[in-house]
Amino acid sequence: MKQGLRTMKILLAIDGSSYSDAAVSEICRRPWPAGTEVRIITVDAPWTEVLRGSSPSMFDEFNMQLRTEAWKRLNDAAAEFKRNAPNLIVTSVFQEGSPKDKILDEAEEWEADLIFVGSHGYGALKRLFLGSVSLAVATNAACSVEIVRIPPSYAFETAKEL
Repeated sequence: MKQGLRTMKILLAIDGSSYSDAAVSEICRRPWPAGTEVRIITVDAPWTEVLRGSSPSMFDEFNMQLRTEAWKRLNDAAAEFKRNAPNLIVTSVFQEGSPKDKILDEAEEWEADLIFVGSHGYGALKRLFLGSVSLAVATNAACSVEIVRIPPSYAFETAKEL
């Protein structure tokens, strides 16, 4: 590699949904320059407020289950890259906090060139109440952002299989 050139860095945010799966597939199917790095991030929001008043053991058990599921998501995505895009350099990171903030922070700290996120395709009303991670990332990121969409029928069929 020539001095002064650095590899391309892609941050992929996943949440275990079929929309995230579509983003993984999209990265896998494209030809990327040699040395391209993909960092997979999943972010779990803290549940302290939701479980306030529950017993500490119940809280700990719930938290452990969430973390186990998050690590499974990361490992499954990394395995798909290994099968379908073995030329990519893949790392994973687990964060806890606000997904919007943690994705943007990771992109900035890691100096990502591109962020991939899946779009849940919420309408205006749902976005108002639930928020949109992809919209927040796209409007606030210092680098390019690709929002991967899938047809609603595909998402519905995938959800029925679960």
